[in-house]
Amino acid sequence: MNVTTPDGRTLVVREAGDAEGFPILVHHGTPCLGLLYDGWVEDGVRLISYDRPGYGGSTRAPGRAVASCAADVEAIADALELPQLATWGVSGGGPHALACAALLPDRVVAAAALCSPAPHDAEELDWAEGMGAENIAEFAAAEQGAAALESYLSPEATALADATGPGLAAAIESLLAPVDREILVGGEVADYLAATMKGALAHGIDGWLDDDLAFVGDWGFDLGAIETPVLIRQGEQDRFVPVAHARWLAEHVAGAEARITAEDGHLTLYERAVPGVHAWLRREEGFPVDRRTTRG
Repeated sequence: MNVTTPDGRTLVVREAGDAEGFPILVHHGTPCLGLLYDGWVEDGVRLISYDRPGYGGSTRAPGRAVASCAADVEAIADALELPQLATWGVSGGGPHALACAALLPDRVVAAAALCSPAPHDAEELDWAEGMGAENIAEFAAAEQGAAALESYLSPEATALADATGPGLAAAIESLLAPVDREILVGGEVADYLAATMKGALAHGIDGWLDDDLAFVGDWGFDLGAIETPVLIRQGEQDRFVPVAHARWLAEHVAGAEARITAEDGHLTLYERAVPGVHAWLRREEGFPVDRRTTRG
C-alpha cells in the first residue's frame, strides 16, 4: 500500500504475518528496500515495513536527517490506525529505529537496533576502526559531500545491482567475516539480500546517497534522552559495523540492554537474531505502557 505524508510525499508500505498480531515496524538496511524476509514472519506478529524516501516508490526527501523518519513512521501508524507499535532496524535501519524510540515516546513501546552504526561524531569511538575497506571508502566520500559521494556510489551501484549471492560476496569481500561469507554462498538469506539490494538500486542511488549523508551528519535527536526500552543486538565478527559501535550505543542509549554474540557477524543476524528480537520486543505486548517502569 501507499501512504501519503502530511507534506504530500508517498511512502511504499509492506505488511506480512498476522494482521491481528503485535505490530512491529522494520527499518531496512542500506541500500535496500523494505522487503520482508519470509524467515521473519511468525505467529502473533504483524510485520510492517516501508521504503525510506528515495528508495523504490517512496518519494525522495533530499537533505533528510536520521530523525526525519519519525514523522514518516507516525504517518504510517496513523494510516494503519495503530496507536502504538514496536520497531527494529538492521544495519542502516538501526539509527532510524533509535530515532523513533527517541522522538515517538508515546507511540513506540520498544525498539531494537541490530548491527547499527553509532553516530559519526561519537566521542571516544574510532568510528572506522575494524571496518572493511569498502565501507571506509564509502563514508570517506560521504564526509566530502553529495558530489563526491555520488561519484563513489554510481560505479558501486552498477557492480551490485544484478549481483547474486556469490557475486555480492565478491563485490564486498573486505566486509565479510567468514560467517557472513557463508551466508552469501547460497540459501534463502542470500537470495533475499540480493533481491532487496537489486530492487533498491534499480531505481538509482538517491536513497543510498541520502542515507549515507544522514549517517555522517547530525542525527537530529539525543540518544541519552531515550526513555523507550531499547535492545542493542550485535555480532563480534561484524566488519560492516564493528562491534565497538554496539558497545558505544549500549553505553550512551539510556536504559539500553545489549546482546553481543561471539559467533555472529553482520549478515548472520538477518537469519539468526530476529526471532529473539521479536520475543524481546513482545515483552511490551500489553501496551499501552508506562515507560517509567519498563526501562532497560
